[in-house]
Amino acid sequence: MTKKSKNLTLNGKRSHKMTYQHNTEITKEREITNTHSLVRKLDLEKAISKIEPHPTPKAYLEQYTIPSETAAEILYIATYTYNDIIDKTIADLGCGTGRLAIGSALIGAKETFGVDIDRVAIKVAHKNAEKMKVKERTHWIMADVDAIQGSFDTVLQNPPFGVQRRGADRKFLEKSLALGHRIYSLHKSGKSNRDFVKRLRRRGTRFIPVPPSPFLKRLIKKHGGRIKAVYAMLMTIPHMFDFHRERKHEFIVDLYIIERSTPSD
Repeated sequence: MTKKSKNLTLNGKRSHKMTYQHNTEITKEREITNTHSLVRKLDLEKAISKIEPHPTPKAYLEQYTIPSETAAEILYIATYTYNDIIDKTIADLGCGTGRLAIGSALIGAKETFGVDIDRVAIKVAHKNAEKMKVKERTHWIMADVDAIQGSFDTVLQNPPFGVQRRGADRKFLEKSLALGHRIYSLHKSGKSNRDFVKRLRRRGTRFIPVPPSPFLKRLIKKHGGRIKAVYAMLMTIPHMFDFHRERKHEFIVDLYIIERSTPSD
């Protein structure tokens, strides 16, 4: 059965209507299919690793392709802890080449919309969606996130951390709270890598619940949000830019799980 998507507007104008075809054959990576059954995290990680990264990332845009293990961890938490992916409409802000949006579609999202300002990223995302057999339920928009309007069940985002441009992540938080009912947003942590790795090893897990940053807590509250949880996790990216001194770069990120407050809150 073919269904119509929710209305999505760009710069105040309604976009053309988009449709998707419910596709049960998504990928043959250990038979990940949209059957709404439990997907093994390792199989999801392997599938996401096949999604091509950005071929020419730009440092000033902080275009770090999210590692497959980090993307799988986020999607697993969103799906099986908070029920925010299966049969939901998803927006992926600053989507890059589509790992979070496509990963959501692989698990069973109803429809996903990826938004990025970079033309090359959007072009690669199109190809990745076709390669992973989720083309009918993934839509790609080349635009600044400020231009997007609409309503989504869930917003996923790996925004610029503000290392190259101070405060670059703030507008993503503000926009996500205007668009989504539940938001999953990655932010650079101020915690010590060494101490954190020790805690991870002691617990035998990839993430640890942590308190939120006071600054982000105030900012999120100011824009009508409420933090449900924060999980710290280790992210590893390869050497990408001239200022990277090591073969790989490890750092801690905090995953903020936020919901939009209601008037009764």
